[in-house]
Amino acid sequence: MKALVLKEYKRFRFEEVPDPEVHPQDVLVSVKACGICGSDVHGMDGSTGRRRPPIIMGHEAAGVIAETGKGVTGWAVGDRVTFDSTIYCGECDYCRAGKVNLCDRRRVLGVSCEDYRQHGAFAEFVTVPPRILYRVPESLPFEHAAMVEPFAIALHAVRRSPPALNDTVVVVGAGMIGLALVQALSHTGCGKLIVLDIADDRLATAAKLGATHAINSGTENGVAAINGLTNGRGADVSFEAVGMTATVDLSVRCLRKGGSATLVGNVAPKIEFPLQVAVTRELAIHGSCASRGEYPACLDMLARGDLKAEPLISATAPLAQGAEWFERLYRKEPGLLKVVLKP
Repeated sequence: MKALVLKEYKRFRFEEVPDPEVHPQDVLVSVKACGICGSDVHGMDGSTGRRRPPIIMGHEAAGVIAETGKGVTGWAVGDRVTFDSTIYCGECDYCRAGKVNLCDRRRVLGVSCEDYRQHGAFAEFVTVPPRILYRVPESLPFEHAAMVEPFAIALHAVRRSPPALNDTVVVVGAGMIGLALVQALSHTGCGKLIVLDIADDRLATAAKLGATHAINSGTENGVAAINGLTNGRGADVSFEAVGMTATVDLSVRCLRKGGSATLVGNVAPKIEFPLQVAVTRELAIHGSCASRGEYPACLDMLARGDLKAEPLISATAPLAQGAEWFERLYRKEPGLLKVVLKP
């Protein structure tokens, strides 16, 4: 099969590789669409340590079952499917408690780190265990179904710290996850839904998708602006979708006393943290990792149009052109948000 392989940091090759082996408890999926995740772009230069070459990246995907292992039941060749980015064991204490995103043996498709290498979906085929499969509604295009993973991450984050009715909610970062958060939060009854970013085009998209206020934190004092919108009180809940010192600091400082910050962004392994602000205001700080059980709801919401993938897709392109699109995303080309590659 053909695959887009990260041969060394910042260098891809679209080449012939062996077909995946289909074990008795595996399903072989013919990939129809796979999105380039921000974590892939950050990982291609070695900065995260989680995309060690050689590796076939890609974990936001959808396709059609091409083959089932001899021990697989309930799935058939031709079924339209997507799959969780996390391969969980289903047996450890966390999995048995339903916390599959915290699985002790957790692997992520398209990741190569110190502990494991798990080839992903920037290829014609990928094998996955059936326990992470989900059926794709007939009405949902594969390009949109491939986007369910970031929407599931957003919905999981909202479930970690659900706003109360009429709360003032802040989203810091209007990238893919931030814009998915805006859409998810727009259905929770927020009084004000405030989004901050340094890119005006992304802020404009956030406003179209449900944000009541969009603030350019590169040209305005974000905390002061939020205080101005809340009579000096601060926001009730914030969601941080970048993962840098400045944005985490903003997501904490913008809160009222007793507020809640949920950290979703994961770019940097370490940051500086405003400890005294969190302590003296008695803030609740939540981490949010991946998703657990949100895929079916997200697929239904995408099919109904309650969540919208189309405004977030900047381009679709053949997988053979993947290296070019990675480079354009890595350069932060204006206007580019989500690129979906098709084998």
